[in-house]
Amino acid sequence: MNVRTPRDPLLPLFPLFPLLVAPLRARPGLLLRLILWSLVEAVPALLAGHLVARAVDHGFAAGHPLRGLGWLALMGLGVFAGAWGTRQAYPLLARVVEPFRDDLVRRVAAGALHQAVAGQPVDASGVSRLTLQVEMVREAYAGVLMVVRGFLLTVGGALLGMVFLAPSVLPLVLPPLLAGLGLFLALLRRMAGAQRDVIVADERVAEAAGAACAAARDITACGAEDGVRYRLAERIDAQAAAARRLAVLMPARVLCLAVAGWLPLLLLLLAAPGLRSGGLTTGAVLGAATYVTGGLQPAVRSLIQGLGGSGLRLAVALRRILEAHPLPAPPPAPSTRPRASASARPAHDVVLTAVTFAYGAHAAPVLRDLDLTVPEGAHLAVVGPSGIGKSTLAGLICGTLRPDRGRILVAGRPPAALSPADRSAVRVLVPQEAYVFSGGLMENLCLLRPDAGEDEVTAAVAAVGAAPLVTRLGGLGAQVDPAALSSGERQQIALARAYLSPAPLVVLDEATCHLDPAAEARAEEAFARRPGSLVVIAHRISSALRARHVLVLDGDRAVGGAHHEVLRRSPLYRDLVGHWSDEAPPEAPPDGAAGDDPGAPAARGGTVRAILPRSRS
Repeated sequence: MNVRTPRDPLLPLFPLFPLLVAPLRARPGLLLRLILWSLVEAVPALLAGHLVARAVDHGFAAGHPLRGLGWLALMGLGVFAGAWGTRQAYPLLARVVEPFRDDLVRRVAAGALHQAVAGQPVDASGVSRLTLQVEMVREAYAGVLMVVRGFLLTVGGALLGMVFLAPSVLPLVLPPLLAGLGLFLALLRRMAGAQRDVIVADERVAEAAGAACAAARDITACGAEDGVRYRLAERIDAQAAAARRLAVLMPARVLCLAVAGWLPLLLLLLAAPGLRSGGLTTGAVLGAATYVTGGLQPAVRSLIQGLGGSGLRLAVALRRILEAHPLPAPPPAPSTRPRASASARPAHDVVLTAVTFAYGAHAAPVLRDLDLTVPEGAHLAVVGPSGIGKSTLAGLICGTLRPDRGRILVAGRPPAALSPADRSAVRVLVPQEAYVFSGGLMENLCLLRPDAGEDEVTAAVAAVGAAPLVTRLGGLGAQVDPAALSSGERQQIALARAYLSPAPLVVLDEATCHLDPAAEARAEEAFARRPGSLVVIAHRISSALRARHVLVLDGDRAVGGAHHEVLRRSPLYRDLVGHWSDEAPPEAPPDGAAGDDPGAPAARGGTVRAILPRSRS
């Protein structure tokens, strides 16, 4: 299997240069300290040749060996100064690299979550990006920073030292140095393509292995082990072949090092007699050779090895991450058109038209041809047996699931087609397993409303009955450990977060199942008073008794309306209400008297219309 990718114009580092320097530009104070310590580190490269020249000309060649040793001792002190500068620079580089790595982790994790929320297939190669490629970028980025910084300092110091010591040697050093570096940059593109093949092959191995592990039981049941093993072996062989192609190119770096690092020394030695006859001292020639052997050669070797190894891995792995999780598009420019008045904005109705959904092409539909209209301001409870499709309906309304047929509109737009930000502005979903992350309690509560003030947060906490929990945790400034919270406490935090959200539609998908009945009633009544619409996937039948309208999912049919109307029309609902209370269920009003509960708040007006499924074939 060939995994070689088309040769796109992949320049290893230059297109990514703004992204790579962004961590440095974001920390100007840190960058200044890094430059200052780097200058200290460059002391040996700048002074080595001069000190050798003086040790020879004014010491050993002049018959003063102690003086020569003194000059060499100064060079040793310069080495210690450079080592101290290196020691101070390394921690500063770590403070640049680790935030860069954290940004990549957040990008990959956010991209995977957005794919899942959008209903796209889960990308198994994302595991490789999150584990292997992000760590590869982290290590390679640190290596490239050190190599490039060291190269610029060492070569710059050596060339500047030559200018002051013996300018006549520069024509012997600069041309081969530039030629070798140019040859290496030309070779780098081809090596980048080979490195990209290795990364792609690794992703495909991870994808194939993940699919095989997920389907291990079915593979064994069908007796398909040999076929799966063969296809997986093909991917592994392709990965090995890509690695061999890269390994073949690596020795070519030796040629670049020979031209840029060793050829200047050879030319200098060949030209030494002429330089001596031209008035250059023996010490100056040896000093120039010291700049080449002690400065240029190690710096060129480190650059070629670093960019040829770490640089390639950095460029290719980072490009793959950005291809899978591109930078977010800039927000659109604010419109200059006048804003619509409140009366002209679209109503936040929820409209389902002939909606059918099944979990798989050959599975029986969970919902079939369902018509449902929930006007803005309604309070709807959805009840029915476990597994009947209540949570599926919540996922369809919130856009986490897409219907197989039919149309869903929330505030006039299909929720599954909205961006995550727009979707969050329209609706908020609180699932049964509430999400609470490690960090500040205030950060958890304000996740959907970052600009909320402390008074607003306190009011939301009190409204849903979470004030005792907040007090026990230590106030809004407390730190939260999700593992130390009970399921009910996590639900209370999620309910307060949803209450604080600006979304006009709230969907509670058994979001109070871990609370006691009194706490559940308080939370639901708080959301009923909150401006906007409320859809409750009921865990207890008491949720339906509190709601203005009820939707009963009963296998092949759906019945909806006011409480008394549904009691009359749904035997299942009568059975559920009868089991909830020891008393007999209330009698239904006579035909024609069914309608809205006159005791319901007028602000939550409107009716649930067309909650009947279409006729079935």
